[in-house]
Amino acid sequence: MARLAQTAGLTDIQQEILSTVRDFVDKEIIPVATELEHRDEYPQQIVDGLKELGLFGLMIPEEYGGLGESLLTYALCVEEIARGWMSVSGIINTHFIVAYMLKQHGTQEQKDHFLPRMALGEVRGAFSMSEPALGSDVSAISSKAVKDGDEYVLNGQKMWLTNGGSSNLVAVLVRSDEGHPEGTAPHKSMTTFLVEKEPGFGEVRPGLTIPGKIDKMGYKGVDTTELIMDGLRVPANRVLGGTTGRGFYQMMDGVEVGRVNVAARGCGVAQRAFELGVSYAQQRHTFGKQIAQHQAIQFKLAEMATKVEAAHAMMVNAARKKDSGERNDLEAGMAKYLASEYCKEVVEDAFRIHGGYGFSKEYEIERLYREAPMLLIGEGTAEIQKMIIGRRLLEEYRLQG
Repeated sequence: MARLAQTAGLTDIQQEILSTVRDFVDKEIIPVATELEHRDEYPQQIVDGLKELGLFGLMIPEEYGGLGESLLTYALCVEEIARGWMSVSGIINTHFIVAYMLKQHGTQEQKDHFLPRMALGEVRGAFSMSEPALGSDVSAISSKAVKDGDEYVLNGQKMWLTNGGSSNLVAVLVRSDEGHPEGTAPHKSMTTFLVEKEPGFGEVRPGLTIPGKIDKMGYKGVDTTELIMDGLRVPANRVLGGTTGRGFYQMMDGVEVGRVNVAARGCGVAQRAFELGVSYAQQRHTFGKQIAQHQAIQFKLAEMATKVEAAHAMMVNAARKKDSGERNDLEAGMAKYLASEYCKEVVEDAFRIHGGYGFSKEYEIERLYREAPMLLIGEGTAEIQKMIIGRRLLEEYRLQG
């Protein structure tokens, strides 16, 4: 059967990687995803399989034991994985962002220490910006680091850590006034710390507590947590890049590629919703014929397929722009905004096609219906994306004179 969202111009290696991931999704993820999701069970067997495939090192350079692939290859793999179960793509995404930040901004010692083990999946990453009292306003971060000899002492509470319990390395953004006089712009007095810890919950190292999982409407299986720092001591050599005051820029660079990832997740979930909708429409009969033969349903399928194709094209464009070394915040913002909104709409249309059965937990579309809303807020809300897009458009189209 022909599939939507095909990508032109891929190399033989890229096509082979995607074929392998697609087979894994069809055989190892889709058959068990709904059952695991309903139990809110961490998919350890699936994660082990992804480690064997080398997915945790997909974009880590070959010199550190990774596959050295492009952001496009990674995004297309994420699209396939999210088509199977979005939570699994989230497990990989946070790890990928930390590995990317290390590759782009880490000291040589930090790269040598972390990246080879991250490529193997032995070190698993999470990153932390948000706090209980703030959402998109990163400049309002109140968690703080104070220098004490060759260490920093960190205090504060962070929120919404994907992989907060299962990870053993967390990139944490905090305020660090050392070397930055009063009155310095907030984004210039932030630092990213690389915090190593034990996996699990409770006190995972002295001064660091990971409370239990946050109970969520969807996006289950993957652990989402808080992080509490109370006198947490971190060596100075675990400042990302070795210099304080650069954390905001480092995190925004990571979030920028994370937006491409979220767009890819939206594409994958929408693709699966379309598959479920078009399949059910050919099985269900009303008024003596398949509901797929009713014009109203055909119109829905046409709209759904067009949205899947459009979101995929924008996601691919954003990834290729980043791979080229060019600035891509405009393209990434557009892709994330469109893909997440279209995903919500495609999932809802598939839900409507299922009728009353879509409300039953026996049908996969019920799970997708609860998962899609997370993409509307992850890596920046639609409103934040519109602000980014609008500002960049005004830069590009500024009147002269």
